Amino acid sequence: MEIIDINEKYTGKYCMCLEDWSDDIKEAGNHKEIWYHKMKHKGLRVKLAIEHDETFGMIQYFPIEHSSAEGTDAYFIACIWVHGHKAGVGNQQKRGIGQSLLKAAEEDVRSRDCQGIAAWGISLPIWMKASWFKKQGYKKVDKNGMAVLLWKPFKDNALPPRWIREKKKPLRTAEKVTVTSFINGWCPVQNLIYERAKRASAEIGDHVVFQEIHTFDRNVFLEWGISDALFIDGKQVRTGPPPTYQKIKRKIARKVKKI
Repeated sequence: MEIIDINEKYTGKYCMCLEDWSDDIKEAGNHKEIWYHKMKHKGLRVKLAIEHDETFGMIQYFPIEHSSAEGTDAYFIACIWVHGHKAGVGNQQKRGIGQSLLKAAEEDVRSRDCQGIAAWGISLPIWMKASWFKKQGYKKVDKNGMAVLLWKPFKDNALPPRWIREKKKPLRTAEKVTVTSFINGWCPVQNLIYERAKRASAEIGDHVVFQEIHTFDRNVFLEWGISDALFIDGKQVRTGPPPTYQKIKRKIARKVKKI
């Protein structure tokens, strides 16, 4: 197994989170690719785990000022993913690949003389587990719902980051059902939800207003304090695991019936 920096050969697979075999990921559109080409000029770093010319794992991290957290002179891990499905290259987890990717990223950030590196994790034992990061020496410094902010300082005087919290929610439109999708572009799963909500809103028709809010623009993100989310008439829809197209359409249709 070799850990390498991303190159042109592997960019396409990276932009599909190593799941180029997945119809769901293809449904997510090219938002991740657009995000990547913007972010690589803003300090984005991507490392891949390669073996026999196959890509088994990835980690992406960037300066914390482009993240959902507030901090100084640090990097933020947006995602670390080792392929865990039967399809494609198969389940490659439980091989220490994640640890190798994390170590490589930490060494890279240390070489840049930064104060530390932050990561987000989920308090439940699913993807991006906060408990896993704790085992790698990270400490919880903030929590926002199930999202845990974790921190590994590299300097004694390093200041821990904090979550940027939601500042306001979208409002509904009079006599219409308002579907609001916040999209940053960094995550194909969130991009998939955006695409499904947009399609469902269009199919239901004139009784629905679809509002898209692009949070790659830092000022837009700071105005709302929301990076990726789906709201129907001001009520947030749970997006993990991602709801199917049919489920999203049913939720909107039920609201339309109440008009």
